[in-house]
Amino acid sequence: MNDMDLPVEKPPKRKIPFSWIWIVSTVLLCIVFACASVPGVLAQVRDSVQTEQPDNARRIRRYADTIQQVFNFIQRYYIEEVDSKVMFEGAMNGIFNSLDDPYSVFMPESEMNDLADTTQGSFGGVGLYITKPSAARADGRPPFLEVAAPIENTPGWRAGINPGDQIIRINDESTDVLTQDEAVSRLRGVPGTDVHLVIRRGDRIEFPVTLTRAIIEVPTVRHAMIGGNIGYLNLLTFTPMTVNRTVDAINYFRENNYQGIVLDVRNNYGGLLHSAIDIASLFLDSGVVVRTRSRIPAENQVFNTRRPSIVPANIPVVVLINRGSASASEIVAGALKDRSRAYLVGEKTFGKGSVQQVYPLDTVGFKLTTARYFTPSDANIDNVGIPPDRVVRFPEFTDADAEKLNSLINDNRIPSFVRDNPQANTDQIETFARSLAGEYGLDITLLRRLIRNERNRTTIAPVFDLEYDVQLQEAVNIINSGNFAELMQNTKTLKVLQEEEAEEELVQFS
Repeated sequence: MNDMDLPVEKPPKRKIPFSWIWIVSTVLLCIVFACASVPGVLAQVRDSVQTEQPDNARRIRRYADTIQQVFNFIQRYYIEEVDSKVMFEGAMNGIFNSLDDPYSVFMPESEMNDLADTTQGSFGGVGLYITKPSAARADGRPPFLEVAAPIENTPGWRAGINPGDQIIRINDESTDVLTQDEAVSRLRGVPGTDVHLVIRRGDRIEFPVTLTRAIIEVPTVRHAMIGGNIGYLNLLTFTPMTVNRTVDAINYFRENNYQGIVLDVRNNYGGLLHSAIDIASLFLDSGVVVRTRSRIPAENQVFNTRRPSIVPANIPVVVLINRGSASASEIVAGALKDRSRAYLVGEKTFGKGSVQQVYPLDTVGFKLTTARYFTPSDANIDNVGIPPDRVVRFPEFTDADAEKLNSLINDNRIPSFVRDNPQANTDQIETFARSLAGEYGLDITLLRRLIRNERNRTTIAPVFDLEYDVQLQEAVNIINSGNFAELMQNTKTLKVLQEEEAEEELVQFS
């Protein structure tokens, strides 16, 4: 399967003594060579060695033999008994860190399970997004699990569990001593089985809940109509379910006589390559969506549309992008831009132009970069990103604003107001925002948005927030302006933009 996850920022690299490199490599290769349950991966290893030049093949075998000897030596003579699992995971992490590629990583069992949930699109559970403080709370209270949000129409949602609720016990086990992974493993399970929770809401309310696990579909799409004529389609991630849910949304737009679509891929870290191709296909009549190129020319591929378009060519499409748009979401945005099908609004994307392949090894696995992808105009955006056709940024803080905002956060004024006034109306919120503006010297629009965000954290958030989302406001204005066709005539492909930028840099340095 192709996996295109948003990378995790890597810590600074440390120099590893040569002896430890041998130890780490020893354990890695011994474990890999011993895994009879993964013949597919091992066959690839054998085939790759056999196709090497004779000198290089002999060198690889010599390294393997030496590593095996060192491994045996450590197992026999090290002063303490070695935990093979710890050494195995350390070895795998070390070997992939040596590639200096944040996307090629070892994946322990918990990460493989999470990836399986995403790539399969569903799992057995109760339908709650949870968070867990990584350290003791500032108020001295135990670090219990907190519900970030329930997934609509799931057992947790139907039981009335709200964002901000704390789960203090799972099956008579206190959650303050559980890691987040441990808590997730206890909440998930075979559909039809029960899990018993104790929920704490606020400071005084505490009650038991028994939830019956069910098949939970990973949320991938949110949609709604804006102003009665524009379909708003928010893609959260790319799973096998994404295309079907997107088709459902577009059919809903059609039933409501839509005149345009805002496709929102902001903060979408990616997902499955073929899901991205299918989504782009819904907007394109035919032709290239993306190309991939690997170190082995025979494995280079061209991916064309895979299904008929269902959005007519005369329907304007505006794509919202930002720095959190990565990987598969960049494939969709790049394809629609290069094929002159959509106008991009927002900020430059993250810039992840590579494809990863996931290889399972029993209960664990690894993810390896196997190719780079190129947009239809033959542009690679790796470490570059995709620029919008129209830049729209949210207001940025000055240093002075940051200090004021820090004071406001430390004073806990907004969470306290939301907690004490759960049914506050617009006038009450406005009065509170104006009092904060006078007290802290912050922009009142920012304060309104912070209050709204805090309320959304403790309630079911709306699909969109047109009042405070300046990028969405611009997208709506573009569609309603009536000059979309003229705007599209003045757009350029990513390849042309990259060539122009290279020429400008050459002029500057000449």
